[in-house]
Amino acid sequence: MHLLLLYGDFLYFPEDKKAYIPAAVELILLFVLCFAVFFLVKKISKIQEMKTKELEKRMLRERKQNKDTIIKE
Repeated sequence: MHLLLLYGDFLYFPEDKKAYIPAAVELILLFVLCFAVFFLVKKISKIQEMKTKELEKRMLRERKQNKDTIIKE
């Protein structure tokens, strides 16, 4: 019971509700920033995926060409 009273000082609910405005603006700004970073990472990941697929296709083509040249020799 005493622990609840000890930590109760950290809770503060102001009488003037205008004090919530800066916190709300910051929260909205951080959410927008999080979504922007998420979509940026997603876009970069998609670009890297396409490059990796192209590299894989090129490697498979070269491997096939090497096998064909070895067989011909």
